[in-house]
Order: sequence, then structure tokens, then C-alpha cells
Amino acid sequence: MVVLTGNSLTLDDIKKVVFQNEHVVLCDQQYKKIKQNRKIVEEMLSAKRIIYGINTGFGKLSEQRIQDEDLEELQLNLIHSHACGVGKPFHEKISKAMVLLRANALAQGYSGVRPELVQALIDLVNANVHPVIPQQGSLGASGDLAPLSHLALVVMGEGEVFYHGEQMSTMDAFQLVGLEPITLKAKEGLALINGTQAMTATGVITYLELEKLLHQSELTAAMTMEGLNGIIDAFDADIHRVRGHQEQMDVAERIRVMLQDSDLITSQGEVRVQDAYSLRCIPQVLGACWQTFHYAEEKLTTEINAVTDNPLIFSEDVKVISGGNFHGQPIAFTMDFLKLGIAELANIAERRIERLVNPQLNDLPAFLSPNPGLESGAMIMQYSAAALVSENKTLAHPASVDSIPSSANQEDHVSMGTIAARHALTMLQNTRRVIAIELICAMQAVEFRGVEKMATKTKEFYNKARKIVPSITKDRVFSTDIENVTHWLKESEESDVIKQKGEVKSV
Repeated sequence: MVVLTGNSLTLDDIKKVVFQNEHVVLCDQQYKKIKQNRKIVEEMLSAKRIIYGINTGFGKLSEQRIQDEDLEELQLNLIHSHACGVGKPFHEKISKAMVLLRANALAQGYSGVRPELVQALIDLVNANVHPVIPQQGSLGASGDLAPLSHLALVVMGEGEVFYHGEQMSTMDAFQLVGLEPITLKAKEGLALINGTQAMTATGVITYLELEKLLHQSELTAAMTMEGLNGIIDAFDADIHRVRGHQEQMDVAERIRVMLQDSDLITSQGEVRVQDAYSLRCIPQVLGACWQTFHYAEEKLTTEINAVTDNPLIFSEDVKVISGGNFHGQPIAFTMDFLKLGIAELANIAERRIERLVNPQLNDLPAFLSPNPGLESGAMIMQYSAAALVSENKTLAHPASVDSIPSSANQEDHVSMGTIAARHALTMLQNTRRVIAIELICAMQAVEFRGVEKMATKTKEFYNKARKIVPSITKDRVFSTDIENVTHWLKESEESDVIKQKGEVKSV
């Protein structure tokens, strides 16, 4: 059970809720704080105080005073007018994470909503009713207004949801699970949509999937080392110790552990003096990729426990303050930085693929084909990897350096953080396919060398992967193989590759 306090949610908690359907409850103490916070809003309304977003218009229309009898309609109109998302919907897991994160933000008790609204969000999470939320349309400042408006529609009983993988009307799903829509009161519509939860949820799912892929890429690279008789000396602890980057040292150690009993790796001078950079510099490059991952971990952990709407109500001091916590710049930078790590993970893997298939760079059969010439083998797999890597390079352009004014120049600088997060996830999916191609090629290479000579850990990984894709004995439609391995890498049990005290354990 995950208890929402507003400031103690962890990335592991999100993993449990989103991927393992862990139950969520609201902390009793926070329930009381939310109720007290709401009381302040109602007292200010009774006192006829003018407060942005509560009894005024929004954005450039903030100078427009709204009459008391129109406050509920104001919130309804806000959600309807702002639900302008377009394109394909976010994956259900991202949608579920978005609802969880919005509930956690409101649970801190600074947003002026009723406890019933927070509970409504939690009920959606626990019932596995996931709003259909279009991916495109957010500028990443004033929050993820368009995406979160589609989330808010569902709370109101409108829009569509995914339930058990089926897309249906919200009310149809509510009838199936016994939920009721709620009518938004003053401030509540704005509180639901002023936030960074679309970009942050996308970032969290990218982060969680990337951790496993980073470990899988190390195992795959280790197998490629065996397929190319790589030189293990480049992974010596002293080399990495004197540079001092912890992530680099960790990668080198894990590769050494994986290959410690391999008869396919070599020592410097035994076959060649030095390997190409794509082999020799695995710890330096992958270590730097891990650094972008750890930076993202830090910033996402902060953001999932952040209060990101506007205005904020501080019941202790009885004050309402308009600010800009909805601005997505921290996450925009984070995701753009993470994109660099994802891009380089694919870049160096593709170069290893080239070394596996190019007969001018190895002593293996040309393109790993059992019958070179008559059959092309893995030739075009490298093309596909190169195309994916090139696409990643275009997506790696930082979204965060762009800004387009909106709301009649009232909102004159925006983050584009949701674009950065979406691109990072797309790049991750591309990179997983590149790693899948490398794995297919590496398995073929070690078969030519002798599977019996492989290290224990890489052989275990090989045996698992061979259940997914057979050896290349003749040309076939390799697209199916690539997709099957890609799906296996994504869905394989996390226990297959776990980092524990500097080493990777294969189960």
C-alpha cells in the first residue's frame, strides 16, 4: 500500500502503483490539512476577496471578475475550453502515473481543493480507470494545461478512459467500477490542470524503463566483447579509478564480473594491441549515460513531490499567492539532458553492430551470414539500427530552448517540457530496438566462436534470448526477430538484470 502525503512519494512507489497495481490511500493527516486549506478558500469567497482563478478569469482574462453564482460554471468552462489535446493518447501507464502525481501534488494541501477531489483521483488509480489523454498540445508552462484538462474531464464524468485495455466513455467505466463523477467547485478546475504532471509522468516512465535497458545494454555489450574477442584490459579497475567518475568505475566492474570466466575475451597484444573505441570505451560512454540517468532521478524525485499549481493557499498564514510553480523548465532541462544519454546508448551500440557485421572489421563470416553472397544475413539489420540512431539524433535537439508566447503574451515564456519528455520516451523505444539488433548479432557471433566458451553470466543471458529468437541458419524476415527481442527486453522480469553492489546478477 502506498500512502500519499504529498511529499514522500518515491520513484519506486510509482513503479509499484503503475506496474504492479499497488493500492493507494490518502494520509489522514493530509486529509485534515486539505480540509483546512479549503476552508480558507471558502472564507475568502465569503469575504468577497478577489483571488486569481477562484473568482476571476484566467491568463490574460485574469482582470475579469466572476460573480459568485457563476463560479462552478467558470471551472466547467475552464476544463472544456482547455481540453484541446491532439494526437495519439498517452500510454495507459503514463495516464495512470499522471493521475497519481496530480493526487500527490494536491495532497500537500496548498491548492484549495476539497478532500473529495483528491479522493476521486485516488479512486481512479485504484480502479485502474485511466483517462484517455492526447499527447500533443502542452507548452509546458501554465502547467500541462491541455493534457490535464482531459484528465479533469474524467473526474467530471466526461471524456473517455481506458479500462482493462478497452477505450470507452467515462460514464460506462464508472458504472462498471462503481465510481461517481464530481462537480468541480471554485478553484478546483484550475488546481487540476495547473501542473507539470504530463511531462513528469512521461519522464518517470522513461526513467523506469531506461534503468532496465541500461543494464541490458551492458550485458549485450559484454556478449559483443566475446563475439569480437575483445580486450579485457581496458576494463581494469586502475584505469577507471584514476579518472574518478563513479558511474564509469561501476560499469567497468560490472563488465569485469560478467566476463570473469569467459574464454572468448583476450588480453592486450594477444590478438590486437587495442580495440576500437566502441569496445574499449564502453565504461566511459555508458558511465556518462548513467550520469544523465542519475541526474534525472534527482530532479524527478523532487518534482513528483512538488506543488505546481497557481495560486497557492497557505492556511497557516492565511494568504493566497500567485506564482509560477507550474513552469516546467526543471523537467524540460532534465529530459533534454536524459535524451543525450539515451542517444549515446544507441550510438555506441550501433557502432558495435557495425563491427560485428562488417567483414573488413572482424574475422567473422560477412554480415554473420551462414552463406555470404547467396544470403545477406544481418546486413540490413545494421541499416535499421543506423536509421534509428539517426532519428534519435534529430529528436535529441533540446525542446527546452524553444518558447512561443501564449495567452496574448501574458504567458510569454514556456518550457516545452512535455515535448522533451515525449521525445525522450520515443528515443528510448528506438534505442531498445538498437540494443535488440546488437543482441541478435552478438548471439550469432558467439555461436561462430563457440557458445561453450562464453562466460557464465553472458551465457545465461544468451540462453534466455535464444528462446525468443533462433539462430540465423538462413535468411528470413528479420523484422519479426527484432520486434520479438525488443518486446522481450521491455517486458522481461526485472530480476533478469539487477544491479547489486556493483555487479549485475543474472537469474
